[in-house]
Amino acid sequence: MNRCKLLIVACCFLFPAQVFAAEPKVADLLISNTPEDLVVYLKLENCFTEKMEEAILAGIPTTFTVILELCRERRFWFDKKMSAHEVRHTIKYDNIKKIFYVLFSEEGKEPEQFKEFSEAKDVMAELNGVSLAPLTVLTRGEHYYLRAKAKLDEVRLPLHLEYVFFFVSLWDFETDWARQTFVY
Repeated sequence: MNRCKLLIVACCFLFPAQVFAAEPKVADLLISNTPEDLVVYLKLENCFTEKMEEAILAGIPTTFTVILELCRERRFWFDKKMSAHEVRHTIKYDNIKKIFYVLFSEEGKEPEQFKEFSEAKDVMAELNGVSLAPLTVLTRGEHYYLRAKAKLDEVRLPLHLEYVFFFVSLWDFETDWARQTFVY
């Protein structure tokens, strides 16, 4: 028993980031509808590491991609994929103006500016009312589910700076799939 405790303590000292680091995940997945469309709301948790924040503050643009798949469940057969979307949010810091810019891939959504890093991070980590599919493609009484996962896009640094900033590869992430079932 003492050897087991000693091993646990040794692992905490040898690998502290791995022991205490929380994994990024998709949380608060909510499906709703407008009069015309099925829409989704979600939040990403634990998606910013200390190294990521340092890189963003150094002016390196960072993009999160959220992958959304709407599927209809079918008994005794493969499920049918009704729609698939990729939504991108990109954060960029202007060191001169001291402003954070968050850019969105959603149609008609304008870029936003923030003076506070915490506000920009909150907006980066949320999807609010993203349209998945028109309600006309859904059948009443059928079972459906939404799968969602997020990943950090590969960071491309200018002028081969990836050799200088070797830590960039250390903050890659991809969440597990989150799933929410519903009946239309």
